[in-house]
Amino acid sequence: MGSAEGKFDEAKGRAKEAAGDLTDDDSLKAEGKADELGGKAKGRIGDIKDKVEDAVDAVKDKLKRD
Repeated sequence: MGSAEGKFDEAKGRAKEAAGDLTDDDSLKAEGKADELGGKAKGRIGDIKDKVEDAVDAVKDKLKRD
């Protein structure tokens, strides 16, 4: 899953990296790589958050039934 913001940051990072490659701008390539990695981290954090929320909901449902 991941967050939409994370996916956007990944795409933005890839675009910056490509622009840095085309213009031979190492700074832009590095900035793009950082954006891409940050986006991936946001996505993973979003996935973990979703799993925790699902687990909490499952426990709540079990407690309601008991």
